[in-house]
Amino acid sequence: MALFRDGNEAPNEVDTIIGPSVKVDGNFKSEGNITVNGVVQGSLRTNHDLRIGPMAKIKAEVSANNLFLEGEIRGNVTVKEKAQLKSTAKIFGNLETKVLSVEENAVINGKCTMLPEHAEELKQEMKKQPK
Repeated sequence: MALFRDGNEAPNEVDTIIGPSVKVDGNFKSEGNITVNGVVQGSLRTNHDLRIGPMAKIKAEVSANNLFLEGEIRGNVTVKEKAQLKSTAKIFGNLETKVLSVEENAVINGKCTMLPEHAEELKQEMKKQPK
């Protein structure tokens, strides 16, 4: 990975890496891909891919286009496209995603909602309905 971009990189190249010795406390937002091997507390958002390594600890509201999880998330997770949970993955919170892949021994302790392609329209419709 080059330190500076020259325009020839692949579009899925990692833009931000939070290493194992790094702790982020607060709101972290990126327009590119993120790989986390450290600790994040607060919120973690990207419009691209989010990779959480096996030793990573996330205590945050998480939002990404795609999620590849090997570590632990404590907080609600929203994934626009695909969430892939490896055998070491742990989510303690609610998960919303369009596509879900879960390996044996992965843990989800919360509500899991599979979102159809027109999820936003459905959410708005549900809010309009009388209770």
